Amino acid sequence: MAGDGTGRTLPHPKDRPVEQLVLEPEQLERPAELRLVPSPPLSARRPRSRWVARLVQIVFFTNILIIAGLWASGGNVTDVHTDAALLTSVGRITGLLAAYFLLVQVLLLARLPFLKALAGFDRLAVWHRWNGRCTVLLILAHVGFIVTGYALTDQISVGSEIVSLLTNYSGMVQAVIGTVMLLLVGVTSAVIVRRRLPYETWYAVHLMAYLGIFLAWFHQIPTGQQFVVTPVAAAYWTALYLATLQLVVLFRVGQPLLRGLWHGMRVAEVIPEGPGVVSLRITGRHLDWMDVRAGQFFLWRFLAPGMWRESHPFSLSAAPQADSLRITVKALGDFTTRLAEIKPGMRVMADGPFGSFTEEARRHERAVLIAAGIGITPIRALAEEMDGNLTVIYRAMNDGDLIFRQELDSLARPGVTIHYVVGDHRLPENRHLLSAAHLCDLVPDIADRDVYLCGPGGMMRSLQRTLRRLGVARSSLHTDEFSF
Repeated sequence: MAGDGTGRTLPHPKDRPVEQLVLEPEQLERPAELRLVPSPPLSARRPRSRWVARLVQIVFFTNILIIAGLWASGGNVTDVHTDAALLTSVGRITGLLAAYFLLVQVLLLARLPFLKALAGFDRLAVWHRWNGRCTVLLILAHVGFIVTGYALTDQISVGSEIVSLLTNYSGMVQAVIGTVMLLLVGVTSAVIVRRRLPYETWYAVHLMAYLGIFLAWFHQIPTGQQFVVTPVAAAYWTALYLATLQLVVLFRVGQPLLRGLWHGMRVAEVIPEGPGVVSLRITGRHLDWMDVRAGQFFLWRFLAPGMWRESHPFSLSAAPQADSLRITVKALGDFTTRLAEIKPGMRVMADGPFGSFTEEARRHERAVLIAAGIGITPIRALAEEMDGNLTVIYRAMNDGDLIFRQELDSLARPGVTIHYVVGDHRLPENRHLLSAAHLCDLVPDIADRDVYLCGPGGMMRSLQRTLRRLGVARSSLHTDEFSF
């Protein structure tokens, strides 16, 4: 079916001017490359491994207990008799925890297979964000408590103590530089700042986190009171750093490199889809071994001059095939603009798949897929792969912004409805578009369906509030925000 949420009649491939058109199976003219890929039944979805979750929890909290034990064994509890000693003691434990949380922060997005299987990339990103906030707070607390405690001990001002630490203690300059880098990473991770930064700038700033951790080690191990006094503590922390380094090198560098060589992926086609929008069809060997589903994304690295240093996340815009994958990208920055210039044959490396925005998250036999702008890419892939009763709602400012129009119409089949909601929301006559009343008109039983939502952040947040008011359960609302 095809319809228009604005009330206007939209042209249809059959040139039949009706708002909604029921297509019989023999009427469908589906392009040869569009192949419906049946998804596994709801009963066949893989449960998360509970024992892996338990093991991760045990390792995480056991290390916290070990850190607390090493801190306490160094006299940081029994030898505290003054305010200065108390502040210094608190400064030491916050510093130790900050260092530990830094290592956890790196591992959360090190693409460890067991963590990915346990929580999925989306949930790991949420944990990464919250852990990062805790790390920043612990770093600030460490600096504040230590400087104040030392100043009280030396009976000088805080400013004089800072000068004394920088001039008389080895490793302090490195510590200050590392702390500034880590705080800069934390600031650029804030939503309000991140939305104003180009992805390339944000990515480059975050690479400084590794240098910040490296500098922190030179401050922590050679000069930390706990490690100078207790060799066991120094050995334990050195082992933590080395284990983290090995895991990062193995899974963030080694595994993508080996997989890239094994699959031998190359750009096969570069297809213009519309103004500033291009699709890349990428072929390779044994791509079905990657166990990728529609709705997921990869971190793509194109081995072209000036591009190979960066990897960018792009969702699949078509259901995965055994020998090819397709992504569709809108030119929003320097990197994405250059993708249209890539020549067929260019080698590609892909790290993934990532994301839980898939059929496996579905809880009902009926689903609604809502997309806005370039957010149509994973929605279009899901519409191709999903079975059952589906309604696809595609929001665009004007007809020229609609991509995959022919493909979406070709995917229409009994039980599948396509709505094109077109119009500038800034105009008074279009302010009702995708309102609660409008959504109920399009999908009267929306509260009893799974809802997949993908698009710009502002639209996503507004629609989530509307859907919650309409009675859509949180567990039935699946989102994929197009931001970094």
